[in-house]
Amino acid sequence: MKITRVRNPLEFKDELIKFVFRVYQGTNGAYPALEWVEDKPSIDDFEGFKRVYEPFLEFRLGKEFDELYLGTEEEKVIGTIALVYNLEGKDVWWVPEDIKGEETGLIEFFMVDPAYKGKGYGSQLLEFAVERLRGLKKEPYIITFPNLEAYSYYLKKGFKKVMDYKEFVVLKKE
Repeated sequence: MKITRVRNPLEFKDELIKFVFRVYQGTNGAYPALEWVEDKPSIDDFEGFKRVYEPFLEFRLGKEFDELYLGTEEEKVIGTIALVYNLEGKDVWWVPEDIKGEETGLIEFFMVDPAYKGKGYGSQLLEFAVERLRGLKKEPYIITFPNLEAYSYYLKKGFKKVMDYKEFVVLKKE
C-alpha cells in the first residue's frame, strides 16, 4: 500500500464520498455513525447518504483536517487517515478541554475499505499516523464511540482509554 498526503483535500471530495459510502455499506450503516441524522439513509441509498454526509465531509476537508492521507493500491483508495493538531480557532466541540493543547494530535477519518479488512492496511495507516504526530511532537489521541468495533481495535493497537466524554471515549497512544 502506498500512503500519500493529499495537498488539496477538497479536490478529492467526490471520490472520498464514494469511498466512505463503501465503508458505510460494509459496516451495515454503523460507520460513519451519522449521529446528527435523525433518519439515516439505508445502505443502498447513495444519494441519501451523499445528501447528509457531503456537507459534513466538505467542512472537515476544508476547515478541520490539518493533513489528509490516502492509502492506495493500484490507484484505488483503500484507506484514509487524517490528522488534526492545530486546534486553536477550530470548532472541535467533541474534544474535551482537558486535552486541548499544543501537544495534542488527533487521529481522525481513519477508515479501510471493508474489502481490504484484515490484511494489515489499517495497521499501516495507524502506525504511519502515530509516527507522523510524534514527529510533529504531538501526543496521539483518538476520540471514538465506545460501541464501534474500532474501539477494541484501538485498544489492541496500544491505545489506552483516558476518559469518557459526552457520548465518546478518548484514547491515547502511550
